[in-house]
Amino acid sequence: MQSPPASPEELVALEAQIDGWFERELAENSAIDAVERDIGDLVRWYVRLLGEEKDVWTAWFTLGQRTLRYETYVMPAPEENEGEFYAHLLRRNRKLTGLNLEIGEEEAIFLAGSVSFAAVTDRELDRILGSMWAAVELVFKPAMRIGFASRFNG
Repeated sequence: MQSPPASPEELVALEAQIDGWFERELAENSAIDAVERDIGDLVRWYVRLLGEEKDVWTAWFTLGQRTLRYETYVMPAPEENEGEFYAHLLRRNRKLTGLNLEIGEEEAIFLAGSVSFAAVTDRELDRILGSMWAAVELVFKPAMRIGFASRFNG
């Protein structure tokens, strides 16, 4: 069952809450390198993160009337070993909570999820960002070694 849409007032309050959370996290969380806001039609935040397995990546948080959607580009489509590559991602998908590995534009691999606007709290934002960071760290290097094996073995 779909949740009802947020009122304009609820969306403004949630937007301010998320702005504040990102501001605090930028100051305190060394994994966050930068946070920018989209000034277009969408209410969207771009969060530049520093990883270990994948050095730098960006997560997008988009606030809609019913949900907060979050996603990141993980990697391009594989050049080789497609069966093994996708099997690896499907096995990793089973271990994710609140996130899914997905095939997106140009067959690229994305990590994405969403929560109801009513479920967005500072604690939930912590969980989402931490889960995204951990999933990228877990998936990226092994998937690259499978899907682009000849680049690593040559």
